[in-house]
Amino acid sequence: MSLLLTNIGELVTHDPAHGAPPDGPGTALSTSSDTDAALGIVRGAAVVVEDGRVAWTGPAAQAPAADDAVDLAGRAVLPGFVDSHAHLVFAGDRSAEFAARMTGEPYTGGGIATTVAATRAAAEDDLRTRARALVTEMLAQGTTTVEVKSGYGLDVATEARTLRVARELTPETTFLGAHTVPPEYLTDRSGYLDLVTGPMLAACAPHARWVDVFCEPAAPTAFDEDEARAVLRAGQRAGLSARVHGNQLAAGPGVRLAVEVGAASVDHCTHLTGADVDALGGADTVATLLPAVEFSTRSPYPDARRLLAAGATVALATDCNPGSGFSSSMPFVVALAVREMRMSPAEALWSATAGGARALRRDDVGHLRVGARADLAVLDAPTHLYLSYRPGVPLVREVWQAGTRSIVGR
Repeated sequence: MSLLLTNIGELVTHDPAHGAPPDGPGTALSTSSDTDAALGIVRGAAVVVEDGRVAWTGPAAQAPAADDAVDLAGRAVLPGFVDSHAHLVFAGDRSAEFAARMTGEPYTGGGIATTVAATRAAAEDDLRTRARALVTEMLAQGTTTVEVKSGYGLDVATEARTLRVARELTPETTFLGAHTVPPEYLTDRSGYLDLVTGPMLAACAPHARWVDVFCEPAAPTAFDEDEARAVLRAGQRAGLSARVHGNQLAAGPGVRLAVEVGAASVDHCTHLTGADVDALGGADTVATLLPAVEFSTRSPYPDARRLLAAGATVALATDCNPGSGFSSSMPFVVALAVREMRMSPAEALWSATAGGARALRRDDVGHLRVGARADLAVLDAPTHLYLSYRPGVPLVREVWQAGTRSIVGR
């Protein structure tokens, strides 16, 4: 069966056939025509879906016949958001930690141990119920692809359990046993490293696509360059691809290490040296920025303009987690990127869709070119500009995943 989605006021495709350059929007989008070309925008548009894939896009007046049709009443349609960094399988609550930060207490990453204790004690069904609820919450805000990490177990059984739950929700699962050194290993860091790269990795690798590490020498319970390299190389030998938490709390080796090992993404990138920016500008490693964390920790925002000027590929993600940033909203992230990191609305939207897909090394999502998964977010708005023009407003009217419709708005 084929389906025609028609009467679309503004369709964002990221398709070179409609003007979008393959490397995404440039940094000098001064006119509406610049923006249209950068995002592959078609006005008065339609999309044809067959077997869960995009079969055709273009002006509605030129649309081919289809077996059925849905009128979208002049609304804007975007590729579904691709959230390439999230921590959704956990138990417990850290709202008191957030309140303390709002009165001046700095963020150090030490609160992770609180979530670890709660997650170890939780029943698997309780973890599953909460994680599913968060994925549903994300879907209601237009996120159709999400990456989910472990990292709140930090023992073999709980890490494997959380990844089993994550794998039920998404194919983009990440082993993050090297999130922090748990309390029982504080005096035996080498012992914990042996556990992460040995029995824990063996138990978790069958449930994961990625391996990640919190490489942050400024945090006493995180991992230095040599430790992080050992974790990533062990994961790669086990068949996992690499990702890195890096340069969140201070400048450090995270970016350099990510580029060295060929990581798909280095995430946070809050504190970068000139050499870091140059390295990202010349590498395939994506710089994934997480501005909801800076919002929640009152930290400096990453310098997105500097990265874009250097030619780096930038993604945006939520980092939804119970401690440093408990937001599941990609529209909120887009608005923060525009307001606080001086990205244009077009750059922010590209980074939250096509950029996230690059960070996951996916070519089937994050765009609406022919052959892509038919993952779409329909806005109750005439244009994508409303994502940052009307921050905090629930604009997503409905979402389509692989061509299946889910009404989520009013």
